[in-house]
Amino acid sequence: MVLIDQLSLGWQTDLIFARFDGQISERDDCVLVRTPGNPRFYWGNCLILPQPPDDAGLAYWLGRFDEEVGRFTAESGHVAIGYDASGPHQPLRAWAAAGFEIHASECLALNSAQQLVERKSLAVGFNFRAMDLTQAGDFVAVLNLQCDSVGPQDGFEPSGYRIFREQQLRRYRAMQLAGLGHWFGIYRGRQLVADCGLFRQGDLGRFQHVGTHPEWRRRGLCTVLIDHVLSYGFQRMKLATLVMCADPHDVAIDIYRSLGFASVSRAFAAQRRPARDVRPLR
Repeated sequence: MVLIDQLSLGWQTDLIFARFDGQISERDDCVLVRTPGNPRFYWGNCLILPQPPDDAGLAYWLGRFDEEVGRFTAESGHVAIGYDASGPHQPLRAWAAAGFEIHASECLALNSAQQLVERKSLAVGFNFRAMDLTQAGDFVAVLNLQCDSVGPQDGFEPSGYRIFREQQLRRYRAMQLAGLGHWFGIYRGRQLVADCGLFRQGDLGRFQHVGTHPEWRRRGLCTVLIDHVLSYGFQRMKLATLVMCADPHDVAIDIYRSLGFASVSRAFAAQRRPARDVRPLR
């Protein structure tokens, strides 16, 4: 039996969200995640393995995915299999040849004793606040920012992406109403220019969807946003440890490390998307 506690901190905190409105089952060979209310959400309908698969296991895992997930998500047509790896592992060449993309995710953590004392200040004309996703104005502002933050180079089909992001925000709104977290933003006047979420399970907190509007990037807003949310999480939400997951090759990971976050594990996501999806909705 593969237990959730056997998975890395990154996957465990991913499951905070699946646990809220989905189904998580421990199987003999994997952890099964399903979100019946959102069958086109790749990583809400997936298998998670405690160690890397290999090329010889491709047919087995395709069969297991179809058995546990695919037969319930025919309208999506995706395959999503995540796994942990404690070190270098065999390249999945057969998986790549079968149309899979494989993405790495670095899990970073920070506890309250490690938070840097020096606070980051906002420039004149900007302000930070906790948002209320139950208010139409805040909900739409976040949705618009998240959609405006992707462009043709990101490969998302615009109308489908907006529908997906709205579904995700409804989940976050429901979690906020349940007392499980908050959404935060930096405004310039009345314009939302940067945002993120922070949600909890016990005294463990997980960041969600850190983003800055393209016109306001590289001005230090992301650093200030995360810094302010750290203080909110530790002081107001009384969290003990905060977790951030990011692409290990993205420049944003250096921002998180500059604020005291340290790498604790690395996870991988193997996904095959249907032809209609230019890039995965994650």
